[in-house]
Amino acid sequence: MVTRAEADYEAVFRVSPALSILLATDFTVLDMNDSCLSLARRSARDVLGRCLFEVFPPNPAAPQDAGQQGPPVLQTSLERVLTTCRRDFMPLQRYDIEAVDRPGVFEERYWSTVNTPVLGPHGEVLMIVLTSEEVTDFVRALRRPGGGGEHGSLAQHLQTLNDQLRRAHLEQCETTSALREAVERQRRLVYDASHDLRNPITGLLAELEVALADPGTDLQRILRTLLRDAERLNDIVADLLDLARLDSETHEDERLIDLAGFVSEELDRHTPGAAVRTRLDPGVCVRASAVRLARLLNNLLANAERHARSTIEVVVTADPPDAVFELIDDGPGISPEDRERVFERGYRSKEASARDPGGCGLGLPIAREIAQEHGGRLYAAEHDGGARVVLRLPLVSGRCS
Repeated sequence: MVTRAEADYEAVFRVSPALSILLATDFTVLDMNDSCLSLARRSARDVLGRCLFEVFPPNPAAPQDAGQQGPPVLQTSLERVLTTCRRDFMPLQRYDIEAVDRPGVFEERYWSTVNTPVLGPHGEVLMIVLTSEEVTDFVRALRRPGGGGEHGSLAQHLQTLNDQLRRAHLEQCETTSALREAVERQRRLVYDASHDLRNPITGLLAELEVALADPGTDLQRILRTLLRDAERLNDIVADLLDLARLDSETHEDERLIDLAGFVSEELDRHTPGAAVRTRLDPGVCVRASAVRLARLLNNLLANAERHARSTIEVVVTADPPDAVFELIDDGPGISPEDRERVFERGYRSKEASARDPGGCGLGLPIAREIAQEHGGRLYAAEHDGGARVVLRLPLVSGRCS
């Protein structure tokens, strides 16, 4: 009995009936077994060290409408192996071979191919083993009337499975793309938030160094400056915590809320930096988390105060099937091209950055995500002479709390 240690794997590779090719990570041919050399009618000296796609150029005979996908599909599969470090099963491929007794005439052939990575000690791809088996007879049997009896049932099953695999592959690609975008957004957010945190921290450190270096410094002035920087840090950290909670927030604390009364209470708690005019219709009910809704309203108010010149207008009204909350300021307004971008995490227009350099661009995105959590919409609407932000939540009939 031959043990694993005694097995000659090179000999097994050499005599395997399946076509086998050993590739470097740049798709250079490192080795090719006898079956593959015989089919290609080449010697090892002819193919070793050459790119796979030079040894096997695009299918020379298959018409473009015959299902031929050619080396680009193979290249995509090989690149996927390099990216995922996992085996990749290719769809059925057509690649025609020149007839032995008729030079220049190609025979229609079909192949089932698997690309398998050879991994290094740290999980990196060192080489790729391309293994391909011919399934031409099977395909021909399927084309005969009746589908070849049992072959027909199997073919139908395989076709269904192949379609499912293709759909799953497309869904996986879409999911992977979405995950990459999400990771990139998170990376940018962490970078921007880190930058925003450094500003108040730098201010704190500078003021503390001044106070320590000069005993005669006005401590009241320094403490007021430190307090402003500490408040900015608190706002940024609160925004980041809100973003972290949004994905895991439950809705157990939701209740019926009279939107007009709720807004009035929040305005009473708030010390606005501009004159506030209100038009609050009573009896406009929504179902929401009071904590989350307060966060949304205060984010909108804080944003309006940063941009208003002198006046903010707050409106609550019913527009079935929606309850509507509007916040209007008399500031410079939001340009049409920025009306969606202001809701992107970390985005700040040049005007907003100049007006409030310490902002981190998270208030409006958080407000929109809270609105969406409650089945609503938050958007910037067209308005002359300032910004108009509109919140629409599902209107609930009945007596509010």
